[in-house]
Amino acid sequence: MGSGSSSIRRFHFKQTSGRDGTRARGNVARTFRGDSIHKVDAKGRVSIPASFRRALEEGDPDWTEGLSPKFVLVFGGKQQKFLEVYTKEAAAEVDDRIRKLPRGTPQRRVLENLFGAQAVELSIDDAGRMILSPSLREKIGIDDQANFIGATDTFQIWAPDDRQDQVEDLDDWISAQGDDFDPLTLLQLADAPNPVSRQE
Repeated sequence: MGSGSSSIRRFHFKQTSGRDGTRARGNVARTFRGDSIHKVDAKGRVSIPASFRRALEEGDPDWTEGLSPKFVLVFGGKQQKFLEVYTKEAAAEVDDRIRKLPRGTPQRRVLENLFGAQAVELSIDDAGRMILSPSLREKIGIDDQANFIGATDTFQIWAPDDRQDQVEDLDDWISAQGDDFDPLTLLQLADAPNPVSRQE
């Protein structure tokens, strides 16, 4: 695919707790779905979709009613054309898996850089907004609009034009698989050995 495709390996997360302390079924409570464009003001404030906010609340173990949920935003290196948001619990699970990798290996150093140096913890304000700093906006080319994309266990923030390019790349790839291609067959990859899991 084109340069807009994700460079971050997908991680699969365990169950999480609901607001009442009970175990949520699978990832239902923190699943991000949808595709919407939101206005960014001069200070970089942008509204987070309501369903995304609920998932961030569920994924912050310290959140209670009246508090602002926190989350981890991974901005990545120069090749990454989007921002990716993880719930606190999801990011903690990735951190735990990184710590299980042998120290000093290229794999661990790459992931430590990505989820350490190229990430930042943020929170939602009382109006349901997050703040994108000038450097974050400049990095992915955002001006006055941001495209929020649900990615099941995370969500991404794109400049609208780059998001459209990514959609076209995905459509072209699917078309190249043939008329009978069923995207659900890609789920077979979920059963393949995970390089990180083999270290556990």
